[in-house]
Amino acid sequence: MEAKQPVILVVEDDDDIRELVVFSLEDEGYRVEQAADGLKGLELAETLQPDLLVLDLMLPGKDGLSVCRELNRRAGEFLPIPILMLTARGEEMDRIVGFEYGADDYVVKPFNIRELMLRVRAILRRRNIDNGRRIITRHGISLDQQGRRVSIGGTPLELTALEYRIFEDFFLNAGRIRTREELLSSVWGYQFEGYERTVDVHIARLRRKLGEAAQCIETVRGMGYRCKE
Repeated sequence: MEAKQPVILVVEDDDDIRELVVFSLEDEGYRVEQAADGLKGLELAETLQPDLLVLDLMLPGKDGLSVCRELNRRAGEFLPIPILMLTARGEEMDRIVGFEYGADDYVVKPFNIRELMLRVRAILRRRNIDNGRRIITRHGISLDQQGRRVSIGGTPLELTALEYRIFEDFFLNAGRIRTREELLSSVWGYQFEGYERTVDVHIARLRRKLGEAAQCIETVRGMGYRCKE
């Protein structure tokens, strides 16, 4: 069976940047859709359910963070959409806020187009799903790998694509200590220098969503985190 062509949605109001990104993605063999404002971008994201959303932050109509928030609010209605933020706002707090709002990756303008393509490939590689359905249950929590959903007592949790992958990593490595460096490499697909704090931000969000079930994820002081067996 021929592999499905990934669909990427690019939402960017700068015509030159948008055209460069779209051209480069199409040259890589992806199907690309585009929008120049946040409202149209949100509409296309909900309609197309793309494999990846490349999203600027400073957009007319509806800013990028608002688009992220709206997509995350509706995460239970469809598979989470990975989001790569493309923005001129590169301070550490801007990055942390972006990840808090559900971004999977964060690229700062001006950027190297080859690096952007590498990050796109890394995200899409992580999104691949095995054809065989596999459900794992521990601590009253079920992980559906094909549906990419986590549920407690039959009730699905509204997780972002990145939160799902972090939880999946914990579940599949239950009993093992996962260092921040290992999580960065496994979940993001490559190393971020100085981004260990990013892991803590996402795990804090994940624990809040898990509620009482969050006790299954232990903090191992001075080492990292571990999912109880």
